[in-house]
Amino acid sequence: MPRLDLHCHLDGSLSQSFFERVLGRKVELTELQVEPDCRNLAEYLAKFALPFEGIQSAENLRLAGYDFMRSAKEDALDYVEVRFAPVSSCMEGLDVRTVIESVLAGIRRGEEEFGVACGVIVCAMRNHSEEQNRDMLRTAREFLGEGVCAADLAGDEASYPMRQFRELFREVKRMGMPFTLHAGECGNAENIVEAVECGASRIGHGVAMSGRADVKKLCRDRHIGIEMCPTSNIQTRAVSDFASYPMREFLGDGLLVTVNTDNRTISGTTLEQEIQTIREHCGMTDEDVARMMRNAVETSFAPDELKQRLLGKFGE
Repeated sequence: MPRLDLHCHLDGSLSQSFFERVLGRKVELTELQVEPDCRNLAEYLAKFALPFEGIQSAENLRLAGYDFMRSAKEDALDYVEVRFAPVSSCMEGLDVRTVIESVLAGIRRGEEEFGVACGVIVCAMRNHSEEQNRDMLRTAREFLGEGVCAADLAGDEASYPMRQFRELFREVKRMGMPFTLHAGECGNAENIVEAVECGASRIGHGVAMSGRADVKKLCRDRHIGIEMCPTSNIQTRAVSDFASYPMREFLGDGLLVTVNTDNRTISGTTLEQEIQTIREHCGMTDEDVARMMRNAVETSFAPDELKQRLLGKFGE
């Protein structure tokens, strides 16, 4: 069957060797990866400091796109959607257009060399100004269908609830740009409702709707993809342990669940490891995994022709 990863952050998924190259020094894996006993989201987010430092030039961004695609090949992926926040790479004078063009150049080189298809999701950030987010999204819209496949909203969900971004994503919808939104990672299911009502095609994480029949029904009725990231959710304490992880619940309720990596390097994971983890800790069968991969094809932002090609791989 085809293998897809739909929720994966570029900055959290770059290799140790990438950072040693762009920073010109020895980089220990402990600088990039959370400890096994990570206690909270704050500890997890602290690991992004070094990644941000490494993606502040056009050349480094091209190398980052290529490095990411190499890891996708190593994980035997057929299709991946990688997301990043262009404004976060503008701290040393780059403009948003150059940032996007540079990442896309690296990804295209990787696609050609490694044979993995990729779509780029641009992230607005909750802590950025509305003007910054709007300007970035308007620029990114020009690349839709030319490497960029969708938009997203990421960042501190607890401090910046979804209702503050209604108008921004109404405008994104008017622009004809599809989007997924991080929602329900922090324990507030109302953010999921707001995200769906704004027009999101998918929800990032969504674990907060566990036990909420009304929210699950809304997502099921609207055919909303649910991007679940098991290892990351345990590390950030979005869910306390695998015994309470709601993947089985969501699948049983007919939701379009997918399994994803979130941050390959920071979480120390791959899609293959995520699949093994949910088999071991969540009781997922081969049939469950195949169902989630079909869900991933259905809810991806890939072109229809590519979706049909991926669907054709089932049962080969």
